[in-house]
Amino acid sequence: MTRLARVVLQALAALPLPLLHLLGSLLGRAMYWLSPKFRAQIRANVANSKTAGSYQVCEQLVKQSAAETGKGALELAIAWCRQPAYIDQLVKACHGWEHVEAALAAGKGLIFVTPHLGSYDIAGRYISTRLPFALTAMYRPPKLAWLEPIMNAGRQQGGTKTAPATSTGVRLLMKALKSGEATIILPDQVPGSGEGVWAPFFGRPAFTMSLLPRLAQMDNVAVLWFTGERLPHGRGFVVHIAPQSQPFCGQREQDAAILNAEVERLIARFPSQYLWSYNRYKRPAGAPPAPESV
Repeated sequence: MTRLARVVLQALAALPLPLLHLLGSLLGRAMYWLSPKFRAQIRANVANSKTAGSYQVCEQLVKQSAAETGKGALELAIAWCRQPAYIDQLVKACHGWEHVEAALAAGKGLIFVTPHLGSYDIAGRYISTRLPFALTAMYRPPKLAWLEPIMNAGRQQGGTKTAPATSTGVRLLMKALKSGEATIILPDQVPGSGEGVWAPFFGRPAFTMSLLPRLAQMDNVAVLWFTGERLPHGRGFVVHIAPQSQPFCGQREQDAAILNAEVERLIARFPSQYLWSYNRYKRPAGAPPAPESV
């Protein structure tokens, strides 16, 4: 199965980006019409966020989100199968690289943070090619186990290292940061039962990771948030990088609220490109019940 998947992904990766995005948009819209669960999950999350305003605008955003989700799915073929030089060509601009340069000049370890927004895999690979050392990216193994070797092989092109979301992976991240290197973390994945706390996300309790605030408390570390904005009509991508607007304080619940507020701010910039189909509010096995309010 892995061999067949690799062949299919390589074929998709060879397509021109405008055509790939067209196919992805059609895929997302087909999922919207054919999967009531997919459609309902996006609609519920968009409505809860109050990002759209009126019902008509909300429905438009739901459909746009479905199309962008399809684009994001097919972009994984590029992120996992194309060489760094090709990905560099797709990124038309990078805003905020001066923050990376300042941290490097100060000898700080770098924590790059991006939610499931835009083309986070392509943006991460682009960032890794511009760093003077290997970047360590944390990941959760995909539900389809046969995809994992393809994903890891793709992300490791250009010297990137991967670390599973386990205690071993956390140690790898800490080692990289202590060495003045860089890591990537996706902060809006639901963590395991002992790895997070309940905190507000668009007004509802969401089980939120404690790892990022804990790593950010390490000495001589800088936290930089980034987004891979997807340009319309397959024109490419723009990477945006900025420091965290409010530092973590060391209190778990408050830090989790700060983390979610940062994610909300990025979503507000590119609402149609967020992965609204993800069940952000689920309760992981073994976690305490969600409070009525947080």
